[in-house]
Amino acid sequence: MKKLLSEIRACEVCSAHLPLGPRPIVAAHSEARVIIIGQAPGTKVHETGVPWDDPSGRQLRKWLGVSDAIFYDETKIALVPMGFCYPGKGKGGDLPPRPECAPLWHQKLWDNMPNLELIILIGTYAQNYYLKEQKEKNLTETVRSYRNYLPKYFPLPHPSPRNRFWLTKNPWFEGEVLEALQKKIANSLHQS
Repeated sequence: MKKLLSEIRACEVCSAHLPLGPRPIVAAHSEARVIIIGQAPGTKVHETGVPWDDPSGRQLRKWLGVSDAIFYDETKIALVPMGFCYPGKGKGGDLPPRPECAPLWHQKLWDNMPNLELIILIGTYAQNYYLKEQKEKNLTETVRSYRNYLPKYFPLPHPSPRNRFWLTKNPWFEGEVLEALQKKIANSLHQS
């Protein structure tokens, strides 16, 4: 695993497309039981090199019901984005994750994590890639149908502060879905 992580962190496959240059962000360990697949690092995470080190990460930790110590314990939770580097800015926010990363690195990571019990898919990029034709017509319906993807996958919306409107419009998420998510996390991490 150490060799693989070194290879990922040295990756420059799409450097010509990265406005801030390559800085692959990943946290993983062969003992991890849960993996969180996000989109791509934002500028703050690119700057610090710490996955989910931003307001979205704080919200995600609340949703999961875990402390910073648990969240950043690589032996418990692996943090792997669809695109490992900051992709740049677009009209409505950050550009989509670079398409090279997931096919190049994800399976190699999974092969080195034999204890994985749960894969959390955050946002449409991760859900489209992993759920393929099993996903529902949109993110809202995919998240609402989370039971259909268990025990392996748990789809979530992105925890960005920009999604406040979505959360307000879908009150079932904070009640039903987050309660189920927190139970699943506790069971996967054997904290119940």
